Amino acid sequence: MPNEQTKQLTLGAMIIALFSILLAVSFYVPVLNLITILFLALPIAWYSAKFSRAASIYVVVLSMGISYFIGGLMAIPFALIHVLLGFIIGDTIRLKKSKLFMLMASAIVLIVSIVIEYVILVLLFKFNPVKEMLVYTKDQYDQLGTFLESYNTLPKNYDQTISDVLFMFETVMPTLLILGVFCFVFVFINIQLPVLRKLGLDVPKFPAIRHMRLPKSILWYYMIVMVVTLFVELTQGTFAFMVLANVTMMLRVLLTLQGISFIHFYIHEKGWPKWVAIVATFLAFPLQSLTVLLGIFDLGFNIRSFVKDKNKK
Repeated sequence: MPNEQTKQLTLGAMIIALFSILLAVSFYVPVLNLITILFLALPIAWYSAKFSRAASIYVVVLSMGISYFIGGLMAIPFALIHVLLGFIIGDTIRLKKSKLFMLMASAIVLIVSIVIEYVILVLLFKFNPVKEMLVYTKDQYDQLGTFLESYNTLPKNYDQTISDVLFMFETVMPTLLILGVFCFVFVFINIQLPVLRKLGLDVPKFPAIRHMRLPKSILWYYMIVMVVTLFVELTQGTFAFMVLANVTMMLRVLLTLQGISFIHFYIHEKGWPKWVAIVATFLAFPLQSLTVLLGIFDLGFNIRSFVKDKNKK
């Protein structure tokens, strides 16, 4: 037992030192920081996968404390994201959870941490990054409009169009945040896990996308939203309008993924090469309406059984 504790302490100190070096390089060394940022969470993830949660939390807390001395207050939110992701990835590996569980847990923790950091920025520092970004974007479009107007090429209703686009962007910001976080975490996990596998850890894998099946209740939610959209007129800018816009967008994204899942299932059943699935996936996004329709049919009707039966014949 003493030897195990000594090993934990020794490796913990090494992990904290390695994390500190990577953090310092990420902050102060141009070009090289593009690489170190990708692997900043790796030491924490490895340690969390090898040792108990209590020991890992101890290392996480010390790593966060040292980040302040490396980069000041600016380093804390940056380090927090990577430390939390590393801890979640390692902890789920240690508990032998699925890769989907790892994705969901990491995304939820990251969303919560971003929201907390956002609230702190607004309340304590009186800085709203979303508002500032919208103001900056509006200024850039105004400058572009002035430039186009000087050459008599300004499109009709330019100002109104830009105003509507920025309004909808602000309205669906919660959904964009969630989707952005999930995409980031998905890529981030797929960068960390191959390295952790090389380091001797037994890491989980995603099941093939063709096996993905969303709950059928998604169809009912989508139907309710469509009915509300058709028969209830909501005033723009109200809370109800914002909720409906975000729910609609999220449901369409989920049904798009279900449609892509069916496309992969169909291509697999036909025995077509993998490059066909890759091309079809890229085409699924510009043809989103058709992809959503496929997702609806895949959930509402047992068309996968029909495809299987037809292939047997």
